[in-house]
Amino acid sequence: MYVKGVNLGNWLVLEKWMSPALFEGTDAEDEYNFPLQLPHEVYEARIRIHRSEYITERDFASIRRIGLDAVRIPVPYFIFGDREPFIGCIEELDKAFGWAEKYGLKILIDLHTAPLGQNGFDNGGISGVCRWSQTPGEVDFVLDLLEKLAKRYGQREGLFGITPINEPVTEPMWNTMDVQKRYPPADPELAKGSAPNTMEFLRDFYARAYDRIHPNIAEGKYVVFHDGFQLKAWKEFLTQPQYVGNVVLDTHQYLMMAEMQGCEQTIEGYTNYIREHFAKEIEEVQAYVPVICGEWCLFNSLAVGMDTKGGQSVLNGMDFTENAGMSAKEKKEIYERLGKEQLAAWRKGSGYFYWSYKLLLDTVNEPHWKGWDCWDLGKSVDEGWFSEA
Repeated sequence: MYVKGVNLGNWLVLEKWMSPALFEGTDAEDEYNFPLQLPHEVYEARIRIHRSEYITERDFASIRRIGLDAVRIPVPYFIFGDREPFIGCIEELDKAFGWAEKYGLKILIDLHTAPLGQNGFDNGGISGVCRWSQTPGEVDFVLDLLEKLAKRYGQREGLFGITPINEPVTEPMWNTMDVQKRYPPADPELAKGSAPNTMEFLRDFYARAYDRIHPNIAEGKYVVFHDGFQLKAWKEFLTQPQYVGNVVLDTHQYLMMAEMQGCEQTIEGYTNYIREHFAKEIEEVQAYVPVICGEWCLFNSLAVGMDTKGGQSVLNGMDFTENAGMSAKEKKEIYERLGKEQLAAWRKGSGYFYWSYKLLLDTVNEPHWKGWDCWDLGKSVDEGWFSEA
């Protein structure tokens, strides 16, 4: 097995920085607070238009033409429309399976958000709040949801697998990211008691999730566990007999995270980090469980032209207006070299999914987004920054 894919980020799970215009008229920084600041009919109209236009059949054809064979689709915990005031999106996922099967693509369903938050990130749906794992009723809600998804899609030709929860933060990354400072909660009361997930909780949750998903999916489909930002902590758990051959480990490796760990912001610095950390660690873990890099991209501070403090954007208060940026030639050289190095690292494992397929940012006329366009795989391919066929 070797999968080459891309994430359909910001389609069914919103991320403000990827489509700021969608949030106009509100000061919401995340999907949880977005509908609380709009009349319901306005919120519903915006969401339905966004979903119908952001990803269409044509995109699946384009993804196949690029040379990829899979998509990872982030979905929210309210996908079935049973958590007001949010609008469900199961019909869109149904359509995605039809499109994927037409064009020969596989789908990794990724439960990207959980009630009360599993990481406190903006992409977790509720900034600064991480209380899901402390709330047994909401953990049970997620387990029921996973079983419903497995029963609905488990026999579909287009299914690659199901991820029970995306990026459940554990203590090391909680501290490194300084989550509640980087993603201040809109409601401090709601955020009270927020804390990282424990590894004990994650192992128990993954075991329970596996028992809900695996019996309902066809042979050759996978349960895909995120590593909780601790790639090498899972050997004893994942080598249990029931998991061998049925489970894939998902790790997310970004150069901006490498920068947070002290990686030098030069081509040589990034290259050494990719080889000494990304490649070596994936190769080590791949020896006992298939490993995919479920999120990565070309983004790095060197190409932006200034230190982004670990990928912090204008939405985190960073000022990029004076950023001169790199020339087109310099940027292309940086992306090409680092892209090849990262792809070589993922080949030590079982594949990858780029983050993300598209952005709705104007990186030309809005200077504070200069250098952020490589998050858009379509543009990266068109500019010759990325090639994988």
